[in-house]
Amino acid sequence: MLKKNYLLLVSVLLLFLALLANTDLKAQGDGKTIDKIVAIVGDNIIMHSDIENQYMQYVMQGYTRKKEIRCQIFEEMLFQKMLLNKAEIDSITVSRSQVNSELDRRMRYFIRQIGSEQKLEEYYNKSVTELKEELRGSIREQLLVSEVQRKLTEDVKITPSEVKDYYNSIPTDSLPKIPEEYRLAEITIIPEVSHEDKVKTKQKLQEIRQRILNGSSFKILAGLYSEDPGSADNGGELGLFTKGEMYPEFEAAAFNLVKGEISPIIETKPGFHIIQLIERQGDYVNARHILLRKKVSAEKLMQAKFEADSIRQQIINIDTLDFLEAAALYSDTYKQSSAGIMLNRQTGSTRFTPDQMKQKTYFSVEKLKPGGISKPFQIETSDGAKAIRFVKVIEKTKPHRANLNTDYDRIKTAALEQKKSKVIKEWVNDQAGETFIKILEKSYKKCDFTYEWFEKNL
Repeated sequence: MLKKNYLLLVSVLLLFLALLANTDLKAQGDGKTIDKIVAIVGDNIIMHSDIENQYMQYVMQGYTRKKEIRCQIFEEMLFQKMLLNKAEIDSITVSRSQVNSELDRRMRYFIRQIGSEQKLEEYYNKSVTELKEELRGSIREQLLVSEVQRKLTEDVKITPSEVKDYYNSIPTDSLPKIPEEYRLAEITIIPEVSHEDKVKTKQKLQEIRQRILNGSSFKILAGLYSEDPGSADNGGELGLFTKGEMYPEFEAAAFNLVKGEISPIIETKPGFHIIQLIERQGDYVNARHILLRKKVSAEKLMQAKFEADSIRQQIINIDTLDFLEAAALYSDTYKQSSAGIMLNRQTGSTRFTPDQMKQKTYFSVEKLKPGGISKPFQIETSDGAKAIRFVKVIEKTKPHRANLNTDYDRIKTAALEQKKSKVIKEWVNDQAGETFIKILEKSYKKCDFTYEWFEKNL
């Protein structure tokens, strides 16, 4: 294996090892098992291998202070086991469907990182189903811990005066630097694809389907023709998925196929597909597909641009027509935005730094002042459709240190998180005196802990 591929493989598998902590660690040379119980928290134990598997990740990232890192990992595990003990006492549960959903999400991530499901299975000499079963207990515990933390802090609120006090407690030179940011409103016109254009696309896809039926490789033709950037380079393969993850029409077709069968042409919002079933594993299937997107004609795009420009002129020339009111009337993406305000999909907020904007959007607003409205420009939506958009700069801030006037929401969030952390710390310190905690490994008793695990428990 090439060196760069090896390093990628190692980094991905180390992440996996943090969850697959069931394997005994072996002593070098004599092959004897050295795994042992390091601590007990209630009915839960922490194993030496649990700590070492996570420690390996830090070593790969270049950390060298071994004792400090191990102590941090150990205390975090004490904390997790304390929360898990709370879940057991309070009969907090998570459903099997929640666990399955998180398992599927993690597995898809690992498969994408390592390259394919086959490579993952070959490395561990286990099927994906077997690996998921090994991970199930760890994932369930993590979800329980998250639920306990949520319940402990769900009633924590913060007042404006507390936000101000938090801000004033931070030295000026320690305040975070905020880059240039924009808040934008949008009006987007998505022209409808004509019946004739749909027919042309379907005819092309039907020709590709017939080639496959005549013996051509689905995988090769997907690489050549599919317009799904997420799967085309992998021969159209999507990886394991279950119902509720894809477009309903796509799922209905995929789940009705038998292994190797080719579906008829299926229409979804972004375009037309043909699907081949690779395998079925219980409630999950793996399939490959070829997508040809619905393409709007140049004439329709030009009409949309004229319409967008007309709306823009009305907003500029008629004082009674507000941009956001016009967005509610004319924008085809109004329901996906925040009442006409553009949403940053990366952060979930309505603020964008220049590097978080599409290039065309940034170029259209970089020279505008607050209140300025860009000229219409062509974009591609998240579904791959061509559209025409113009935007208004609602707010534009220069690079600066965080302050209450322009960054109140950001500071409020940080202050709330600090308050929640304080609540959690007080709870841990209180519970540590009432919970059976036994640290069996002497070296960990000397750690500089954040929480008060109390000498009587050591």
